[in-house]
Amino acid sequence: MTTAPPISVEGLLLTADRLLDGELADATTAGRHRGACLALRTALELCVDRALEGAKPGLSRTTGRAKLLLLHSVASAETARRAKALWSQLSLGCHYHLYELGPTYDQVRAWRVEADELVRALAHRSGH
Repeated sequence: MTTAPPISVEGLLLTADRLLDGELADATTAGRHRGACLALRTALELCVDRALEGAKPGLSRTTGRAKLLLLHSVASAETARRAKALWSQLSLGCHYHLYELGPTYDQVRAWRVEADELVRALAHRSGH
């Protein structure tokens, strides 16, 4: 039996790009947008984990909301604020709401740009 390779931030960002570019044609447009949001949120969560673990071992085992609150202790206040805001937007974007439209291509593309900037900022903080 083989084990799956570890999930990488770069792989998740590439998955989001592929979904936005329509390379996964079997999915609906709304499904691709929600899938891209989930990939981006997971990439952000991994970066937050790494930044916290690099600075204060053991912090990465706390809840997601607690991690976002603790992020200011290892990153600038602006980076922590942006990460929390993006995580919230992506969380809304990856869930189906019966009476709401899903995220648009332009929204998800803007979140992708923001995710890339935060990934670089957090990687710089964690040494990855």
